[in-house]
Amino acid sequence: MKLRYSLIAAGVVALGVVGSAVAQEKTLRLLTWADYAPADVVAQFEKESGYKVELTLSNNEEMISKLRATGGAGFDLAQPSQDRITGPQQEFGIYKPMDLSKLKAELFIPSMLAATKKNTTLAGKVYGLPHIWGTDGLVVNTSLTKMADYPDLCRADVKGKTAVRLKRPTLLAFAFAAGKNPFDLYGNPKAYAALMDDVGKTVIACKPNLKFFWDNKDQLLNGMRTGEIVGAMMWDTGGWKLNGEKAEIQFIAPKSGALGWIDTFAIPAKGKNDAAAYAWINFNMRPEIAARVAKSAGNFTGSKGADQLMDAKLKAQFAASFPEAALKNVKWYPAVPAGIEDIEGRVLDRIKAAN
Repeated sequence: MKLRYSLIAAGVVALGVVGSAVAQEKTLRLLTWADYAPADVVAQFEKESGYKVELTLSNNEEMISKLRATGGAGFDLAQPSQDRITGPQQEFGIYKPMDLSKLKAELFIPSMLAATKKNTTLAGKVYGLPHIWGTDGLVVNTSLTKMADYPDLCRADVKGKTAVRLKRPTLLAFAFAAGKNPFDLYGNPKAYAALMDDVGKTVIACKPNLKFFWDNKDQLLNGMRTGEIVGAMMWDTGGWKLNGEKAEIQFIAPKSGALGWIDTFAIPAKGKNDAAAYAWINFNMRPEIAARVAKSAGNFTGSKGADQLMDAKLKAQFAASFPEAALKNVKWYPAVPAGIEDIEGRVLDRIKAAN
């Protein structure tokens, strides 16, 4: 009798394991940014593909941290920025190479696909594909002040009325505004550290001007809406959102160049459902789907033809912010080598601690 119950129990356990495996095969565990997987798009994908999507919202630092902690397990698809792939991959081995044969390459803007493949290649293998792209620049309430470049945030006449993030983009922006190219020094840690030290001093001197170091978008957007903040270093879609509410608030490409980023598709090293990951990628790059995701995110995508389906207001705002010269002057983030962010982190800590 005991043997019979043991066999029954073993059978139940086995069925449970099989059931769990089947459920896993039909689930896409997606680690992504807010607004990159709108509910209507997820619902259509689930209906068309038969996969269930499990969303975890994150950012670059958290994605790296989560995947590093598990050795690349726990998710089937992640969306780090293109400059945050080869460094962490080289250091921690958290991604697996893309199988380009499973990709519908014709759905991508050829130049963006080629550039992203180049920037995410390590030892001859590609680790990332382009999805959403955008920029950081200046958002200015033009009825209250005029600004042309990042150092204008530190002018005496706007003391206590500006904001930046206490993050690496601020350091890079002020380096470019000083006439330096920090990306050219990525291969020279000593020179890069010296440049970051100089930039850190500039930002410390600017601290009396800053109402706050913003750390969430609502804090910054509300500050701009009320006029508490008259200028900020900020992402383009936030500026265009505010512009839709108040025409005098505008996103401006700084004289020294907006900072350009591309968020990618990357497959974690121990992802268990590559098929679902490639299905999601190909689905998302269809122009009509990409246009809907772009509307949700407020940014443009790497999908060929999606721009023709974009919201007319957003296209007009983009054209106003980026005349041809400004678009050519965008400083696109290259891959970040190991150790660079440690240098920046020490400078950011000093800025935070300074009175």
